[in-house]
Amino acid sequence: MNKETRVIVLGGLLTLILTLSVFNGINTSEINTNSNISVDNTKIGWGIKRNDNHDQPDLGSTNKALIEKYSGIAMGNNEDKSIYLTFDLGYEGGYTSKILDDLKDRNVKAVFFITAHYLNTASELVERMINEGHIVGNHTVNHKSMPDLSDNEIKKELMTLNQTVYEKYNYEMKYMRPPKGEYSERTLKISEELGFKTVMWSFAYVDWDDKNQPSNSDALNKIKSNFHNGEVMLLHATSKTNSEIMGDIIDEARNEGYEFKSIDEFKN
Repeated sequence: MNKETRVIVLGGLLTLILTLSVFNGINTSEINTNSNISVDNTKIGWGIKRNDNHDQPDLGSTNKALIEKYSGIAMGNNEDKSIYLTFDLGYEGGYTSKILDDLKDRNVKAVFFITAHYLNTASELVERMINEGHIVGNHTVNHKSMPDLSDNEIKKELMTLNQTVYEKYNYEMKYMRPPKGEYSERTLKISEELGFKTVMWSFAYVDWDDKNQPSNSDALNKIKSNFHNGEVMLLHATSKTNSEIMGDIIDEARNEGYEFKSIDEFKN
């Protein structure tokens, strides 16, 4: 091979290498941006079938399988007489301080899932939650249904709130709860990739309507009749009723042999 031929061959190889490098760079970017495009995004509304007799409720086979696939939390071990207490907070209704008082008096640790609005308007309560050993969870910035959002929008909703909490309190969020209980396999996958463990629930009741609160006795009876092993209890801290019966909930559960545990101690 003469000198001229070698130059032509080497030049061709260099061009090919550069072309492949650019091509691969473009593909890599596209894969990263659309990494979850082939994952099912069918919107699922979390639902359970309560038993009202202390048996574990039916979470539904699809719900249960998807949550387990992405290492989420919904209901604990059926042999473990534990209750994991969680609250959702999109705004402050004036009742969280009373709830925190009762939790402190009875040495119970809970998870409070907050939005950006809650953080911005009740930062002193968020600080109190952290200082008193509770877990602050991520309920997204704007409380939008996650399956309706793009991958990047979901990342922004979760990571912006996480970053703000970290900057204010040097506190790292590690649990999240999908707004409205709406999710898809895609949103579970993205949440896990971002380092969050999704927390659903095995008990909830109609406590969120501040204009139509249940009576204390009705609410307490509903909650008591649904105590079950491994329960992940969802309450809204915006509920006046919940604030008035919080101590009774804890006392009644303990009288029946249940133990309140931190979600960090969760057992499948």
